[in-house]
Order: sequence, then structure tokens, then C-alpha cells
Amino acid sequence: MTVAPRPGASPVPAHDVTDVGRAAEGVRRVEWAEREMPVLRLIRERFAAERPLKGLRIGACLHVTSETANLMRTLKAGGADVVLAASNPLSTQDDVAAALVDEYGIATYARRGEDRDTYYQHLNAVADTRPQLTMDDGCDLVSLLHSDRPTQVPEVLAGTEETTTGVIRLRAMAADGALGYPVIAVNEALTKHLFDNRYGTGQSTLDGILRATNLLIAGRNVVVAGYGWVGRGIASRMHGHGAHVAVVEVDPVRALEALMDGYQVMTVGQAAGWGDLFITATGNVNVFRREHFEAMKDGAVMANSGHFDAELDLAALRAMAEGHVREVRENVQEFDLGGKRVHLVAEGRLVNLGAAEGHPAAVMDMSFANQALAAEYAVRHHAELEDQVYVVPEAIDAEVARLKLAAMGITLDAMTPEQAAYVASWRQGT
Repeated sequence: MTVAPRPGASPVPAHDVTDVGRAAEGVRRVEWAEREMPVLRLIRERFAAERPLKGLRIGACLHVTSETANLMRTLKAGGADVVLAASNPLSTQDDVAAALVDEYGIATYARRGEDRDTYYQHLNAVADTRPQLTMDDGCDLVSLLHSDRPTQVPEVLAGTEETTTGVIRLRAMAADGALGYPVIAVNEALTKHLFDNRYGTGQSTLDGILRATNLLIAGRNVVVAGYGWVGRGIASRMHGHGAHVAVVEVDPVRALEALMDGYQVMTVGQAAGWGDLFITATGNVNVFRREHFEAMKDGAVMANSGHFDAELDLAALRAMAEGHVREVRENVQEFDLGGKRVHLVAEGRLVNLGAAEGHPAAVMDMSFANQALAAEYAVRHHAELEDQVYVVPEAIDAEVARLKLAAMGITLDAMTPEQAAYVASWRQGT
């Protein structure tokens, strides 16, 4: 897929993007995001000076957005040879993909709306570069290597994983003894899930639904399935816009927390006939199924903020509609179930990327700072790690928080010597 170089330019890297001619548009978007990513910029400056990733082949499967582009630039500045594929068929920003190839010299395989075959062709193109470190968002690249290319697995020093769904899959692999190299769960960093998952997904999910539907949220019954950090963020934002919020959970502690946060707690069956808008954020499969679609109101709207569209039983929904499906707005499909209509946003894929632009750059600044520093850590320490899933080291978490506060002009107090001695002592009491 290599194309001819521009006159006087370096060769354009191998790629498969929709239109390289949109690169200038993508550069503007990448530069706009960079203004909100001071932590990653500071890391990039250090990486450019120290080159801690020199010669390392990194294969990345991430959402191809302006924020991701700034992460790729940082890894390249650190000396890595980077190749990128999209982690979701609807999450690619085509102009950014063009800019990555044409302006930043990063091999990129991503087209918005690509079909399943193209998606896996792109993953295989990444695997063809024989990566020594994988960087995943959903575990698809890791899964491909272990399932279809097991002879390459010993070549991989380590990996990183961006999202909850991927961490779940990786831990299942580790529990089965199937994981062939250590992976750092970036999603588990406090400066990732406390902020990205809650504030980033909360805002961007609302953004995607509003862009697609233009619904008034105030006064509407909104059902949030899952009360992890993503569900917490979505529920909070919906409540802030005046919605009546109900939470569906299987974990009793999380359900109790949702109740004490002021939300109703229902079973899926109870919620199906009550809700006007349904949002899944569980990381599981078939949360809403045929019996729930049958109970929903005419005009109900469904959206998904989990990584995969499997959270909604779309096969059952299509079968119930018997071909009576039409697009009523951009990114909104209407399913006629015979006497009532239910609506699906962004084909049931990640609504914040399928119908909007994903998380704000300011919150992805912390997530991708963790990715960059986790990659550096993995290169330095991979020989000491077992084939397991690891959380981000506390020192990296603290450094990301420190840099973020400094970039925001915020300083913290330090304990006095007396206070430090007090908290280190067991002898002082009442």
C-alpha cells in the first residue's frame, strides 16, 4: 500500500486511509487537540531528547482520533517505529488518519465505516510489521496475535491496554494461562479511569446522543446499564441535564452506590417498559434482548457506550424488524417492530465516537500520558514481568497527576516534618 513520495518529501509510509488529500484538515484538528494536552506535550519533549523507545516496533490498535495522533507523535519522538490501525469501524476521523500518514509519517490503516473484513485486514497489516510492543483498545490485536499468529507472540516484549473491555478479556486470557506476554492495564490507572471513564465518557456519550438525535434530555426517563466509572459518568451527566435516571446493575455494591447517589435501581425487565432512552456501559453481552425490545415504548432510543456493539442483541432486533429498518437521521436507525418503533444510535457501536468526536482532549491527555509512560516502563522492565496483567505503577500515576496539576497552575501543600513523622508513627494516639 506504499504510495509515491511527494517531490522533495520523505516517502509516505504504507497506509490505507480514505483520502490522504485531507491531511491539512487533519493537522488543524491535531494541533487544536494538542493545546489541551500539555502533559503529553511535556512527555514528548523529554522523549525527543532521551529517545527511550529507540528502535522499538510498536503496533497500535486504537481509536484514530486527534488525541491518538498526539500519542503517536509522542511515541515516534521517543524513537519508536509506530504503525496504527483503528480499534472500531466507526471511530476513525478520516482527516486525522490522512494527517498521520502525510504529515507525521506514521503508517496508518483506518477508514471510517470500514467493514469487518477491512477491519481485520488492517489488524493483520499491523501484525505484519512484527511488533515488539502492542498498544490495544479492546484487546483485538492481542487476540489476533494469540489466535492466528502464535509464532509471533514470543517476539512481543509487552503490551498496554486502554479500556475496560480489553482488560476483562486479557484477565480471562491470563486466568486460562493463554496470555503470552505481560500487559499493563492502562485503564486501571487512577488518572485514567477516575477521569477519562467518568468525565470523558460521561460528556462524550451525552454529546454523541445529542448530535445524533437532538433530544431534550430534561424530563426524560434514562436507563443506564452498568454503574462502573463509565456508568457513573453517564448517569451524572444525564441527571445534570434534568433526566430521571435509573441504573441497571448485577453487582450489589454498585447498585447500592447508585441508589445512594440518588438514582432508581431496577432490573432490566423493570427498566424496559419505563425508559425513554437506554444507554449500555457494561462490557458484557446482550444486556437488552428480544424480551426487552418487546416491552419498550414506541419511540424508545438505544445507544451503547461499551466497547463492542454486542451489549445490545442486534441480531434479535433485526429479526424482529423483518427488514423494516430505515435511517431517520444521520447515525439514527429506526426499527419498525410492527405497531411501534425503536431507534438505535450509531449502529449500536461506541456512541461517543460513532456519533461524535470522542473524549475531550483535556481528559485524554492523562490517559495517553499513561500510555506513553507505560510503554517506556514496559521497555525497561519487561524482563522482570511475568505473562500477566499489571496495573500501572503508582509512580507513573502520581507523575501524570503532578504534571497535570502543574500544567493547570495548581500547587499542593507538603506535609511539615511534624506531620510526616506523625503519619509514620504508631506510638502517638489519643
